[in-house]
Amino acid sequence: MTDLLLRNVRPMAAEPCDILVRDGAIAGFGRFEPEPGLPVEEGGGAIAVPGLIDAHTHLDKTTWGMSWHVNNRPAALRGRIDFERDNRAAIGIDPHRQSMRHAIGLAAHGATHIRSHVDIDTTHGLSIVEGVLETREKLRGLIDIEIVAFPQSGVMVMPGTVELLDEALRQGCEVLGGIDPCGIDRDPKGQLDALFALAVKHQRPLDIHLHEMADLGAFTMGLIFERIRTNGMQGQVAISHAFALGMNDYLRVGALIEQIAELDVAIVTTGAPSVAVPSVMRLREAGVRVAAGCDGIRDTWGPWGQPDMLDRAKVIGMKNGLRQDHELEDVLNIVSQGGADLMRLESYGLKEGCRADFTLLTGETLAHAVVDVAPRPLVVKGGRVVARQGLTVVDMP
Repeated sequence: MTDLLLRNVRPMAAEPCDILVRDGAIAGFGRFEPEPGLPVEEGGGAIAVPGLIDAHTHLDKTTWGMSWHVNNRPAALRGRIDFERDNRAAIGIDPHRQSMRHAIGLAAHGATHIRSHVDIDTTHGLSIVEGVLETREKLRGLIDIEIVAFPQSGVMVMPGTVELLDEALRQGCEVLGGIDPCGIDRDPKGQLDALFALAVKHQRPLDIHLHEMADLGAFTMGLIFERIRTNGMQGQVAISHAFALGMNDYLRVGALIEQIAELDVAIVTTGAPSVAVPSVMRLREAGVRVAAGCDGIRDTWGPWGQPDMLDRAKVIGMKNGLRQDHELEDVLNIVSQGGADLMRLESYGLKEGCRADFTLLTGETLAHAVVDVAPRPLVVKGGRVVARQGLTVVDMP
């Protein structure tokens, strides 16, 4: 935590002012004369927004900075999961080094918080989580990392995984993950009962990958809703991807969204270009918490993606057919405040008393800033400057 005077910025594209930071928190907006010894930064009229949030990524998977990975495999989900699990060590994907690269890249582009799903399976045990935990400690003060204990390879089809998830939660993973109870485990009752039991035992929220589409995905959502009610977990469950909400059945999707809003289920989207995705505007209009993430970037699954939440905002905006300025402002909210709402972050925002986690953006307006995708002039974390013009104060490993 530190003190800082940031001069001549436009909070949320409003009129220019200074931002005064005391002990890592925003102390005021206005015009201030620098005190002796108070660090001063010039904002140059840039837009100031709260720190961007990657609410769905996989820090442990990227091949960023490694030799080019030749991908010559079909895009079947199960096949990609199995290949990665069985070959990541031989390929040289060190979970600590690679998660450092991914997280530093996000910080350089204005992110101040990450929710990362980290693989847990009976092949690797908790070693991958341990690598990301090391990254979290080394980057403390640069970016905050929340870890999801994620059974990528399945739960019921991989005996011993439940015990590993139990231990991971005991060791400090903040969130419990899940994946396609029907499509991966072919035992939705068994998987969901096991996951909800662990969540209740450890008093942890759930974040479930649901790639299942149309009728199958809607069926699984119904099972999730039942268990939320039974276990009193309203407001503690997120569904990532939620592709079923992109199906071409307006009334059925509407009925699902009604239950999602009633149970305060958060939806986390990546705007996946290759499949039908939930309408972020329809969800927001229904009062649903909507967050976003860059998912996997340049890994064994595919070559696409950037560690940049404005780049992801662009993907989501284009996938959702958003063009109007107020819609682009909503997308910016999704990649910032939306992630804070998902993660229940306290003292997040651009108001007096909030933690001084913010980034500067280029552009005339918020909408312009979203589509500009220029290097972030300055990124501040807890009142400390952590990146300038797309480069962090720490080097890539």
